[in-house]
Amino acid sequence: MKQTMVIVGLGLIGGSLALALKGFEDFEIVGVDVSQPTLRYAAEHGVGDRVTEDAAAELPQADVVALALHPQGIVDFLARYRDAFKPGALVWDVCGVKTAILEAAQVLPGTVDFIGCHPMAGTEFSGVEHAFAEMFRDSHFLLVPRDDSRPEHIALLERLAAYIGCKDVCRTTAQAHDALIAYTSQMMHLIAVSVCDDPELFQCRGFEGSSFRGCTRVAALDVGLWTQLFSLNQPALLAAVDRLLDNLQSYRDALASGNRAALAEKLAHSAARKREMNLPGPDLLA
Repeated sequence: MKQTMVIVGLGLIGGSLALALKGFEDFEIVGVDVSQPTLRYAAEHGVGDRVTEDAAAELPQADVVALALHPQGIVDFLARYRDAFKPGALVWDVCGVKTAILEAAQVLPGTVDFIGCHPMAGTEFSGVEHAFAEMFRDSHFLLVPRDDSRPEHIALLERLAAYIGCKDVCRTTAQAHDALIAYTSQMMHLIAVSVCDDPELFQCRGFEGSSFRGCTRVAALDVGLWTQLFSLNQPALLAAVDRLLDNLQSYRDALASGNRAALAEKLAHSAARKREMNLPGPDLLA
């Protein structure tokens, strides 16, 4: 018997999921969005098996629900539809913060299994028109199950991750996830936008090297999305930024001292750490 998987939110990630999951096991992939232009584009380009704006009509029949909204949108959706999900259904999300989302999922009845997920993929673009089925190829799929998560649902998500092209599934905790993402992703975005705040930015137009372009690539971000991501992960992100400020101050002190030997020693230390980081090592998330 065919099952139904509803993907709520057909933006870049949700749209890419709907494309990547076509043909997955015996699921019909149903895309849900409130934007009429998004729904028209999705219908015209085969994003999912079918699309609709009526979440309330789909949720009671959905065996699996993937929430691909902005973070606050997921929180609000869970609160609004808490009693609409099918008993026994699996609900999962793709959000880049986990503590806030798992807390929001506590409103769901005990008959609904919620598992936090984060396929670590994306681009600097947004919208369904930029979605593509290969989005998740060779990416990590971070999995944050709850203590009462059903083993069959965890196994389903592991098969799903493999089907969309993820290279592995890493189980972790919400706190470990948020600390990792604060450092490796969110702080990098803060660095990028901070570099673009420099008054000399437009004086270098046309003369940017690859290191500058690489550093600032993500600065042209989705403001609404990243405002929510930063805000909902405030404790972990503040800790990461404070460590960065300490490191920058240390480099500034070494530079201001005029002591080339001290500066070279710091550079050598940092360069060695980067080279060590590039070596194969244990999976710290496992």
